Amino acid sequence: MDRRNFIKSSTIISAFSALKPEQDVLAKNKKPSFRAVFMSDIHVKDDEVSKTGMKKALTYINQLKTKPSFIINGGDSIMDALAADKTNTSKQWEIWTDILSAHNKLPVYHCIGNHDVWGWQVKDDSIKSDPLYDKNWAIKELNMPGRYYSFEKSEWHFIVLDSAQENNGGYIARLDDEQYSWLETELNSIPTNKHICIISHIPIVSFCSAMFFDDMLPNGDWKLSRALLHTDARRLKSLFKKHSNIKACLSGHIHLQDHVTYLGVQYFCNGAISGKWWKGAFQDFEPAYALFEFHKDGTINREIIEYDKP
Repeated sequence: MDRRNFIKSSTIISAFSALKPEQDVLAKNKKPSFRAVFMSDIHVKDDEVSKTGMKKALTYINQLKTKPSFIINGGDSIMDALAADKTNTSKQWEIWTDILSAHNKLPVYHCIGNHDVWGWQVKDDSIKSDPLYDKNWAIKELNMPGRYYSFEKSEWHFIVLDSAQENNGGYIARLDDEQYSWLETELNSIPTNKHICIISHIPIVSFCSAMFFDDMLPNGDWKLSRALLHTDARRLKSLFKKHSNIKACLSGHIHLQDHVTYLGVQYFCNGAISGKWWKGAFQDFEPAYALFEFHKDGTINREIIEYDKP
């Protein structure tokens, strides 16, 4: 590193270090079992705006007064691999890994976003034989045990799903049959005294999925794309009804925020670190992450942190 770049990097780090970490703003009357950060849709690429923004968000998270137990990365870590060539995709993952390694000290549990998938929109069928094709590259870079998996913390059991399935060069939000069968088995294996939190990149239930587009259909119907909300939501709802210890579902993808309680399950859509893809707020929602408190009694609290405000 030359002297000019060293000084530039040192200035950025010093500026971030001088920022005040967020105050403890969640539950006032009871101590949580643990806290976790949900960050999603970072969409980092080879430009200074996204790289600086990712560094800033991670610095804020790591300076929280009460340290979170871990981070959940809700997906779309990089700007886009769907239509990117191998060189471009490799560069995006290199930037992601370098920034995460340098600016984060917390454990991270990753979820795959649609933009993390390599090659679905590349006009070259030969890449389908590449071992990194599809979700394999993301699984490798994020060091995931698989495209879906589970983990535990205290009284809580977390299930991380794989939302986006290939659909004629695009994608559709649903679980494939193999994954659904795994989820059924997984849910049946969890003791009833364990609280369950489900993570998906694309929302299973949300209102903001209908707010994504600026206009409606010509007849006044809402536009609700198969890529914005799980198309198997009714099937999943019926499955969830069999397990009263499912308390919450967390998602990203829409870059909007909402909180819907449906049949006893709380569904949280948690905005985006990148806001409007690094162009400020998206439909009034500033770049943000979510800070969650998980309690022993199965209750959960959320606070949205708009980390990019002066």
